Amino acid sequence: MRSDTIKRGDARAPHRSLLRACGLTEQDFDKPFIAIVSSHVDIVPGHVHLNDVAQFVKKCVSEAGGIPFIFNTIGVCDGIAMGHDGMKYSLPSREIIADSVETMLKAHQFDGMICIPNCDKITPGMLMATVRCNIPTIFVSGGPMEAGRAKDGKPLDLISAFAGAAAKMSGKISEEELLHIEQNACPTCGSCSGMFTANSMNCLCEAIGIALPGNGTVLATSQYRKTLYKKAAKRIVQMVLEEDGRRQTADGSRKGVLPRDIITRQSVDNAMILDLAMGGSTNTVLHLLAVANEAGLDCSMRRFNELSELTPNICKVSPSSDYHIEDVHNSGGIYTILGEIRRGRPGLLNERVPTVSGKTLGKSITEYDLRSPKALGEAHKMYAVTPSGIKNAKAMSVKLSHNSPPLEGQGWSKNDLSFDPFDCIRTCEKAYSQTGGLAVLYGNLAPNGSIVKTAGVLEKMLKHTGPAVIFNSEPEAYAGITSGKVKAGDVVVIRFEGPKGGPGMQEMLGPTSAIKGVNLDDSVALITDGRFSGGTAGACIGHISPEAAAGGPIGRLRDGDIIEIDIPARTLNVKLSDEELLSREIPLHEPAIQTGYLARYRVLATSADTGGVLRW
Repeated sequence: MRSDTIKRGDARAPHRSLLRACGLTEQDFDKPFIAIVSSHVDIVPGHVHLNDVAQFVKKCVSEAGGIPFIFNTIGVCDGIAMGHDGMKYSLPSREIIADSVETMLKAHQFDGMICIPNCDKITPGMLMATVRCNIPTIFVSGGPMEAGRAKDGKPLDLISAFAGAAAKMSGKISEEELLHIEQNACPTCGSCSGMFTANSMNCLCEAIGIALPGNGTVLATSQYRKTLYKKAAKRIVQMVLEEDGRRQTADGSRKGVLPRDIITRQSVDNAMILDLAMGGSTNTVLHLLAVANEAGLDCSMRRFNELSELTPNICKVSPSSDYHIEDVHNSGGIYTILGEIRRGRPGLLNERVPTVSGKTLGKSITEYDLRSPKALGEAHKMYAVTPSGIKNAKAMSVKLSHNSPPLEGQGWSKNDLSFDPFDCIRTCEKAYSQTGGLAVLYGNLAPNGSIVKTAGVLEKMLKHTGPAVIFNSEPEAYAGITSGKVKAGDVVVIRFEGPKGGPGMQEMLGPTSAIKGVNLDDSVALITDGRFSGGTAGACIGHISPEAAAGGPIGRLRDGDIIEIDIPARTLNVKLSDEELLSREIPLHEPAIQTGYLARYRVLATSADTGGVLRW
């Protein structure tokens, strides 16, 4: 085992002595050393319960025959960091997380790893470290938050609070109405309840094969989370022993269980297909490219467009609809989405790829697609778990329900609302669109590409032409939108917010929510070299590359320039000749933060078309 490096031989007596001080006994040196990588922090609702999760996983690893060691990473709450300089640290935190996990794994020679992420940059950061270090690894997230409820029973989530704040500032709702939204939008622990970046990434982990079925959709409050954690603990010990046996016999012909055996070009394609089918966050593009880069895979933004032409958008979740992750789960979860793709687009998914379960993806779909005639009884039990509806319900506390599995054509009652699982996860024939929920746009404003969540764009806004209203920062844009500077028909331009320009590539949830809050989401588009929260909906195009700070054309725009957006044609242009555009100078821009980590990050960061990775 890898851990023999620190525990075998006379020269390692000092190492064993230190390990004994940590509580190890003589018998423990024969067992696999398993890292439990928790991202517990008390100020992030998606992570506030992860200390309890890590301790439970630790107990399960011990019972499975491994020696568990917990260590923690940092974690930024994008919602709390939003709208001020704190957001500049969000994307850069991904690199810190990747580096810190790599450091711990290499320094202490662990045999295997269980990653417990939940929010935003933590999951991709851990994935990047996973492919760097390439030891047996399983991801088990902390689970999604339950959706909140308004007085009239309609669902609420974090986006409701952002939109409500903008609506209150513009006089469209009262102080009492805003307070009600604020008090009910985020009712429990867990990653925010829509198909935002955190939940998108945790769902993609199932499709890519690095997590067990249910990882992305079983609620944080559900007791079934304990079942997932027990399975992961037992399986990681098995994976370590399998890999150790393979190495000792030098059997290179047998497919291994290492991350680089699992995270391949084929499995990344599967993740992209799921992303397109469910209309995930645009940030997933950024993160999948970064993970592929770490794995040495040839992957670009253009691949999303290639697969989008083949993949129908069969699921829309908040902010693109009133459905939430809990609804996706009760409709059959991620493997039911993949099952509908398999039925409607045979051969599109690569079903032969391995997963951490020890089964191929195809076998896992057969067993966990709720609409499959061969679905396991365990799958029916897992997908029957419903929200508690209890504010501040504790993690892993809600007992399993006894709802019957939904049958085709039958709606069923859930939280006193009419709910049809075959509308939440549609068949390919009844898809929202026959192309995917994400699209990459190119043109003279985005020579290297830009990204839009088509699943969240109103049909009338799929094509839009209007004058540019330019802002050189996210706060400036938010103030301009809420004060009435932006009018119907305009195109909001926010630049110098890319990885170099920010520095740090802020999310634009504030401005996009403001546009919705002042009722301009059906008449105003927004383009930026920054990025969007997974909670963004509307004609919002981000990741414009090259960014303004790297000399990109978006830096040469002026107020009043006519911007042409054609999402079906995958184009983003300004109505200027190449000569006119190139003749303009980019305004001098000095980032607000020029010291500390962000100053170093700015020097090394690349534009979004390469995943915003660091290069030197």
